[in-house]
Amino acid sequence: MKRPILTILTLLSLTTAAGAAPVAFDGGWKQQKFSLFSQNKYGYQGNTLTVQSDGAVSLTYKPLPQEQWTSQAASWSWSVSKGVPATNLSRKGGDDRNLALYFVFLPQEQARALQGASVRKLLGENAVRVLVYVWGGAEGRGAILDSPYLGARGKTVVLRPAGTGQASERVNLAGDYGKAFGGQPGALVGIAISADSDDTDSMIEARVSGLSVN
Repeated sequence: MKRPILTILTLLSLTTAAGAAPVAFDGGWKQQKFSLFSQNKYGYQGNTLTVQSDGAVSLTYKPLPQEQWTSQAASWSWSVSKGVPATNLSRKGGDDRNLALYFVFLPQEQARALQGASVRKLLGENAVRVLVYVWGGAEGRGAILDSPYLGARGKTVVLRPAGTGQASERVNLAGDYGKAFGGQPGALVGIAISADSDDTDSMIEARVSGLSVN
C-alpha cells in the first residue's frame, strides 16, 4: 500500500502547487513613505524583491486582481543578511522589524467600492482587517500581538524572531484570520511588504521571493 499512498500524496502536492497564483514583483508595486526623509530601497526583480533599510521605514504595496480575492493561503521565501535587534512589536515607536508582510482584507462590497484606493486609505478604513506576518521582535513563532498602529484593524503574527538567515513559509490565511479576528476573511485585496529600522537607527538587507497566494 505504500506506493499508492505516496502517489496520492505526490498528486495532492502537485495540485496544490498548480493552484498557487504567483504575485510578481513588478511595476504594480508602489512605495508608501511615512516621512518625507525616510524611505527604504526596494528592487523589483520579477520573482524577487530586494530590500535595503538604513534608519528608515516605508512599505511597498500591490493590489491583487479580483480572481485572487478568495485566496486562503500564501507562501514565500525570505532571507535577512543584516537585521535590526529584537524589539517590542507591540510598542508604538519602538517596534522595528526586519520584514513584515501585510495581507489586507475587506468585505466584498467595500473591496469593490475601494478598488484603486491607496494603501494609506485602505489601512484607515474601519472595515479593513490586516494580518501582518513578521520577521523580528523577541516573541516565539505563532505569537499573535496587537498592532500598535492599526488598533482592532490589525494583528501581528510572528513567524521568526529578530536575527539573520533564510527560510520558506506557508501560512494559512483563513485559519490565522479566525484566530486573530474571529469569523471568515473577506476579500484579500492586496499585499504590502515593509522593513523598519528607524527606531533603532540600524540597517536591514533582505529579500523576499516566490510569493504566491491560493
